[in-house]
Amino acid sequence: MPKITESDVIADVIIVEPDAHGDERGRFVETYRRSWFPLGREMIQANRSTKQAGAVVGLHYHLHQSDYWYVLDGTARVVLHDLRQGSPTDGATLTLDLSGDVDRGLYIPPGVAHGFASLTDLTLWYLVDGYYNAEDENGVAWDDPAIGADWGVTDPVLSDRDKTNPLRNSLPPGRQPYAGLRT
Repeated sequence: MPKITESDVIADVIIVEPDAHGDERGRFVETYRRSWFPLGREMIQANRSTKQAGAVVGLHYHLHQSDYWYVLDGTARVVLHDLRQGSPTDGATLTLDLSGDVDRGLYIPPGVAHGFASLTDLTLWYLVDGYYNAEDENGVAWDDPAIGADWGVTDPVLSDRDKTNPLRNSLPPGRQPYAGLRT
């Protein structure tokens, strides 16, 4: 049986340690099962992100979409920050490493900002429960002192978008997540 654990730092974030099976031929891991996530909806799109060591992606968040992340190769320093007003963990920041060497998945609910630093070259596979929607693409500054994230890199490579995301206290009207918002 996989080990399914709710984060003790951010409510509704789920960490999965799946069962791995192997022999002289190789390995098999069941990486995702819908029943592991009582608050989640059906995942409808799979994506793959390949990044070079030193890249930082995020912090991004969605008002309506959840993600499930699984690193296939390399190591990612994942940063999560609860932006949901009314959440018991509003303002909490969680940092953890996901690695292709350690089987572990991560469920991220709507309203929780998420990003990662590539500590090595890496391949991240992730599922989402909504098709891409530009209206639900939001961001907060990756280096916001109020978030206080330790990205584990000294000279990050950032996209233009991630260089210009607003501080948490400057999120545009109507873009602030609230606990329990799901549509």
